Amino acid sequence: MANESTARRDDERDWMAPPVDIFEDADAVTLVADMPGVAPEKLHVGIDHEVLTLEGDAEMTFPDGLEAVHVDTPVPRYRRTFTLSGDLDPRDISAAMKDGVVTVRIPKRAEVKPRRVEVKVG
Repeated sequence: MANESTARRDDERDWMAPPVDIFEDADAVTLVADMPGVAPEKLHVGIDHEVLTLEGDAEMTFPDGLEAVHVDTPVPRYRRTFTLSGDLDPRDISAAMKDGVVTVRIPKRAEVKPRRVEVKVG
């Protein structure tokens, strides 16, 4: 049974911006995004020039043996983009996912990292 007045094709779902926390240390910037319901194979982390994109389609799961006849709960489709600073090195980005939380670490370029200068005596 389908409710045709509210039925939408999968590609017409609205994008939701996942909440993201951003942290910085001496070596990198780390983004932590909440994307509940997104399986690792449905997650896309991409970089195009200076733009980082996080995208993922959540999936609704049902208990074994049950099938949805009608669902009012929207299944989110997440998308968020970030323009990276020139201080960051997009060639060495790493990403990990655990329990619907995506962690993306973007290292800083070597020339902008703090460093200690040796002082010579004499």
